[in-house]
Amino acid sequence: MTGWLGRLLVERLIRLAWLLPLAMAGLFTLVSLAPVDPITAYVGARVADVGPDQRAAIAQAWGLDAPAPERFALWLGHIARGDLGSSITFNAPVAEVLADRAGASLTLIALAFVISFAVGLGLGLTAAATRGRWPDRAIRGFAVVLTASPGFWVALLLIALFAVGLGWLPSCCAAPPGLTADEADLAARLNHLILPAATLSVVGTGPLILHSRARAAAFLESPAARHLAAHGARPGWLVWRPGLRHALGPALAVHLAGTGELIGGSVLAETVFAWPGLGQATVRAALGADAPLLLGIALATLVVVFLGNLAADIAARLLDPRLRQA
Repeated sequence: MTGWLGRLLVERLIRLAWLLPLAMAGLFTLVSLAPVDPITAYVGARVADVGPDQRAAIAQAWGLDAPAPERFALWLGHIARGDLGSSITFNAPVAEVLADRAGASLTLIALAFVISFAVGLGLGLTAAATRGRWPDRAIRGFAVVLTASPGFWVALLLIALFAVGLGWLPSCCAAPPGLTADEADLAARLNHLILPAATLSVVGTGPLILHSRARAAAFLESPAARHLAAHGARPGWLVWRPGLRHALGPALAVHLAGTGELIGGSVLAETVFAWPGLGQATVRAALGADAPLLLGIALATLVVVFLGNLAADIAARLLDPRLRQA
C-alpha cells in the first residue's frame, strides 16, 4: 500500500467514525417523528377491528411502547451485535431483505452508471471538439434539458414511447409475468432492465456533459494543445486523444461522487417500473412506517455513498499525480 493511499484511507475512516453516529441519531430521530402510525399501517383496513388491548400488545411486541431514547439505545445495541432488526412490511429480518433486494438495485445502478458515464463523457468531448458550431449548441441544449427534466417525466415518456407506442420493451418488473427473476433467462432479464436503466442514467448525465466539455475546452486552450494545433493536429484528434486523458480523471471523480444521486434516483425508477430492489422496498417501508427497514436501508445507503466518495478520491489521485503529491 502506497503512502498516499494509506493516509487517505485513515483520513476517511476517521471521518466515517464521527459521521456514522451522527447519521444514526439523525435517522432514528426522523423516523421516530414520522406522522405515520406503524400499527395502523400494519393492520390496514382492519383498523376498526383492532381494540386498545390488541394495539398495546402489538406495540409491546415491536418495542414501540418504550420511550424513544430507550428504543434508540436498544437499536444501537442490536446494531453492535450485527442485528438490524425485523421488517414489519416483509415479516423478515432486515438483513435478509437487504440481501435479497440489493442485487437487483446494484445491477440497475451499475448499468445506469456505465450508460450515463459513457454518454456524458462522449457528448461532452464531442461538444468541445465542435465548439461554437451547431453540434456544440445542440449538445449543450440537450444537457440543460436533461438536467431540468424530472425523473418521473422521463420514465413516463419512455414507457409511452417504447412500451405503449412501439411495443418494443416491457414497462414493468424484472421478468415476464408468471416468472421470477431467477426463472427468467438472461435475455428476458436484460430486456426488462433497459427502460429502468435508461431512466436512471438521466441522473448526472447533463452535468457530466457540461463538465467534460469544460475540461476538454480548457485543454484546447492550453499551450500544449496550441503547440500541437500549430503543427497540424485537428481539434477532433486533440480532444479524443490527449484531451480524453485530460478529462477522464475529473469526469470519473465527479461521476463517482454522484453515487448518492443515483441511489436517490433508483427509488423513483424502481417504483415506476416495479423493479424489485431496495428503492421499491424503501417506498413500501415509508408507507408502512417500517422503522427497522428504513433505518437498515438508510445505513446501507450511507455506506455505499461513503464508498463512492472514497472511490472518487482514489480515482482522482490515480489519474492525476499532482493530487498525490499535494
